[in-house]
Amino acid sequence: MRRLFQYTLLMLSLVLATSQGHASSRINDSAALADLKVGQAVFLIDIADAKKMNFYLEVIQGTYKGMQAQGVTPDFVMVYIGPSVQYLSTAPNADVEDRHGAVLMEIESNVEKLAALGIEQEICAVATDAFGIDNETLLPELNLVGDGFISLIGYQAQGYHLVPVY
Repeated sequence: MRRLFQYTLLMLSLVLATSQGHASSRINDSAALADLKVGQAVFLIDIADAKKMNFYLEVIQGTYKGMQAQGVTPDFVMVYIGPSVQYLSTAPNADVEDRHGAVLMEIESNVEKLAALGIEQEICAVATDAFGIDNETLLPELNLVGDGFISLIGYQAQGYHLVPVY
């Protein structure tokens, strides 16, 4: 009886291992990307937490590369609004620097990496004004726009699909 139990356990393990291998090799986005040549997306970045924002900047890089790997050319725009703008200055205020100093360097690095991928990044002047950010201190990879909401409306009218990131 013990031998039968061991044999059954071994067979079950092999079946599970094999099925997991097949499942992982089929994980893709082929249904969503069927016949798509270019994937247009406008990411609305409105995040108050620096670590969370940094995490999503990394995720968006992965999304870009994932589309490329599946044969779709990504055409991404990112629009930073709201409290997100606090983390996009070369001279953040003392409170932001004290609370998020180490993460700010990671955010800056990720903004550079996104720009290197060719992703357009815009920052809202309404938000920089509301949060007291000197526009002269914005990270150089960012393009200052008058109103992030207007940018979002314009990009959506041009066929870009909104991806809200909160």
